[in-house]
Amino acid sequence: MIVSIIILNWNGEKIMRQYLPSVVKYSDVEGCEVVVADNGSTDNSVNMLKNEFPSVKTILLDKNYGFTGGYNRAIAQVDSKYVLLLNSDVEVTKGYLQPLLHTISSDDNIAAVMPKILSDRERNMFEYAGAAGGYLDPLGLPYCRGRVLSKIEEDKGQYNNEVEVFWATGAAMLIRKELYEELGGLDEDFFAHMEEIDLCWRAKNRGYKVFCNPKSTVYHLGGATLANGSPFKLFLNFRNSLYMLYKNLYGIELLIKLFARMSFDGIVAIGYLLLGKFSNFKAVFKAHIGFYKALSTLKNKKRKHKPTTKAKMNSLIITAYLKVR
Repeated sequence: MIVSIIILNWNGEKIMRQYLPSVVKYSDVEGCEVVVADNGSTDNSVNMLKNEFPSVKTILLDKNYGFTGGYNRAIAQVDSKYVLLLNSDVEVTKGYLQPLLHTISSDDNIAAVMPKILSDRERNMFEYAGAAGGYLDPLGLPYCRGRVLSKIEEDKGQYNNEVEVFWATGAAMLIRKELYEELGGLDEDFFAHMEEIDLCWRAKNRGYKVFCNPKSTVYHLGGATLANGSPFKLFLNFRNSLYMLYKNLYGIELLIKLFARMSFDGIVAIGYLLLGKFSNFKAVFKAHIGFYKALSTLKNKKRKHKPTTKAKMNSLIITAYLKVR
């Protein structure tokens, strides 16, 4: 098998009915299989898949392992050269798969590639989580071509060039299966948010490259996991940023950037406090406590993935923001 397209499902009968038909229709490439890995659903989605999508292979997991654990277990059960992590709320378009396969097969040093991701709600706009390729600023703050902070651009073809990026979104990421497993897969301690950035960073620290090929276009509904502004989402974003920095930076660079990031977090937390957003203030505080508690585990993970090169981080997010205003 050349490529396994793996979609995670948890109680997603309605979503699957809406978005899976495009995946089945347009994944008509020789050596390609469409797989739905079910995270212990309790609705009728598994029966629906068997009755309405008989060509789709199903992997039944015994419980909900979340995004990271679900993918790690599902990928271990397929036998293919590449795997495409694809969110269940993504609509693909005709010919979407071929450009991705062309890119990743053109160079053995390309670890992963993503398509251009537009919003399913506003189809002329980029989608927040991924857009046209992800970058990471020196403080560990992610941004994209087409999205910086909360500013989302209209797609006018300005990012239609194939380009190397820092990270590819887990909403639609084609990656080498063997490398995925060598890297240890997605870090299950992240739970959600930034786990794919961490995976790409580990790959880049071993000399691999990550690309976005906008000749492939998909539409992502997005925002279905945790609401924007949720204190829990804020907690995960702040904590997981610290996780990433600690796991992937070394020596004096780690000390400088970790100190700078934690100082920045402190300023943000004080801002929340002054604005009376006590839940957000607590979320940032808890994120730092969570980071300190995880240090022993993070040290052990860091030892397993020693870098062979140094991944170059990008310009400060505020500089990128000013460029797109």
